[in-house]
Amino acid sequence: MATAPARAPLELTLRGVLLGGAITLLFTAANVYAGLKVGLTFATSIPAAVVSMAILRFFRGSSILENNIVQTIASAAGTLAAIVFVLPGLIMVGWWTGFPYWTTVAVCITGGVLGVMFSVPLRRALVTGTDLPYPEGVAAAEVLKVGAASGVGDQENARGLRVLILGSLFSGLFALLGKTKLVAEEASRNFAIGSTASGFSTSWSMLLIGVGHLVGLSVGAAMFFGMLISWTVLVPWFASGGDLSAGVDALVGGTFRGEVRFVGAGVIGVAALWSLLKIIRPIVAGLRSAMAASRARAGGEALPLTERDLPIGVVALAVLATLVPIAWLLWSFSAGGPVHDYPFAVIGGSLLYVLVVGVLIAAICGYMAGLIGASNSPVSGVGILAVLGAALLLVLIFGHQADPDRTNALIAYALFTTAIVFSVATISNDNLQDLKTGQLVGATPWKQQVALILGVVFGSLAIPVVLDLLKDTLGFVGMPGAGENALSAPQAALISSIAKGVLGGDIDWHLIELGAAIGAGVILIDELLGRTGKMRLPPLAVGMGIYLPMGLTLLIPVGALIGHFYERWAKRTANPDFAERMGVLAATGLIVGESLFGVAFAGILAWANRNSPIPPNDAPLAVAGEGFETIALVIAPLLFFGLIALIYTLTRRMVRATPPSQAPEGEADIATYR
Repeated sequence: MATAPARAPLELTLRGVLLGGAITLLFTAANVYAGLKVGLTFATSIPAAVVSMAILRFFRGSSILENNIVQTIASAAGTLAAIVFVLPGLIMVGWWTGFPYWTTVAVCITGGVLGVMFSVPLRRALVTGTDLPYPEGVAAAEVLKVGAASGVGDQENARGLRVLILGSLFSGLFALLGKTKLVAEEASRNFAIGSTASGFSTSWSMLLIGVGHLVGLSVGAAMFFGMLISWTVLVPWFASGGDLSAGVDALVGGTFRGEVRFVGAGVIGVAALWSLLKIIRPIVAGLRSAMAASRARAGGEALPLTERDLPIGVVALAVLATLVPIAWLLWSFSAGGPVHDYPFAVIGGSLLYVLVVGVLIAAICGYMAGLIGASNSPVSGVGILAVLGAALLLVLIFGHQADPDRTNALIAYALFTTAIVFSVATISNDNLQDLKTGQLVGATPWKQQVALILGVVFGSLAIPVVLDLLKDTLGFVGMPGAGENALSAPQAALISSIAKGVLGGDIDWHLIELGAAIGAGVILIDELLGRTGKMRLPPLAVGMGIYLPMGLTLLIPVGALIGHFYERWAKRTANPDFAERMGVLAATGLIVGESLFGVAFAGILAWANRNSPIPPNDAPLAVAGEGFETIALVIAPLLFFGLIALIYTLTRRMVRATPPSQAPEGEADIATYR
């Protein structure tokens, strides 16, 4: 009696799309807040995979491939949310007073779709054609394989979800206590040193510990190195002989914002260019391979499922079709301004710029995601390069304007163009990581590429809502009316400052040049360390350590050190892979909990100020007064590190209590839950 052929496992399903969309909305909100607060977003592939498996296991026929589609859609949250590195700049320069919903959605969708399209030929160059490690993509694949195993795999998956929730609760609880003023949210002090000054600060933020764990020891050490350069060398140097009559705080803050950050921008720019030079050859090879595959398919040759990308012809048509709404966006945004003096030259040149620079940025971000993970990819650096290029192009056409209104219009146009390019960067930063995960679990590339487009749409619909909520309640540092809870939005502030400086003609290129020289030195050190096989010193991370405030960087190296010692312990356990994943989930929980509380607190502020009180109520949850500040300063570090120790202790106990899984090799690729 003949047996019926085995049914192919489900992959791109309606329930998977809906679940991926729901997770995307949640993590997008968390990542928008994290990006505006500390200038970093976190990769959501692993937590999304864990949540997906915990839910889909109750549905008949769910498979590893369907869970892969869910995490592919949801991973757009970790990358598209990085658009907050640019768009708030339009608020800071006074061009927008809010985020127009459909305009913001269109910027995110058009740029995001271009990012997906550009990454299709790059898959062959940077995923199947190289030995790049893709640490986050490989980790996500391992999570999916464990979840697809039966018995113990279900137990591991359940405990992974539990530790994610525990980390979120601990982080959210501490953030809540900070808003009640029972514990201090930060500790800082600026001080004079002879004729100069410097400072010290840290935010008691569990989010920073989680970020540090995820980025790892090399990145954490590099950020610490950059922070030392910034606060022990650059700030005292530039502040030397400064005016202390207005106070030490004013001198230190003005020196850091007006000079040191631009040095960091130079470091980041050089690091991004270096990354591009290293990957030109594999990009060319990937394009050749994609065209060869297209010719083979047209000739009737059957390609394996794991090699079936979106046809290159479809990719080309999609790119051309996307340029039409981008042209309309640029036209409508610049209406009534100087751009319409030469509309075809400027908008046509902008489209060419988006196309060419978008391809280059997609390649840079894809390569770096493969090398050190999407969380560490130089999105900030390429954003700085993108705004520099856009501003310089406008200077070539218009020169430096005497009319400040025309100058401001050109600054806004440069930022808007950069926002579209940045959407390309954020999505291409994530796509290749997801495609690596798909390769390891036997997924169909074109279905993942469709899923990524769906993720772009879901994330784009949520981003302007969260941005407007945070702008109306917390505000951004540097914008009119920003209160004490204002979010720093460091990249947006820096990128808008660069656009102002280039188009206004008052940028101090010596600061950029100094940063470029430091960046070149760091690249040399990093390459020498790479030859010795020792820990690296990523130049981008050094640049970020220089230009981010100490309060947002000091605890990241601490988190990296905690993560390092946890991973050393994990390697000695009976199930090291599972132990490492549990650490990743605990760290992710620390990020998600505080981030989601931040969004919820913005809603509380909106409710507390619904009748527009003057002055606004910035601390609606406060239960302790000014007399409690000293006690709150003492309690904060004790409770903070106590809770961190507790979450890692509980994680280790759960790891020890879980026997190692022993699923037969290959079983995970086809297993279904029910």
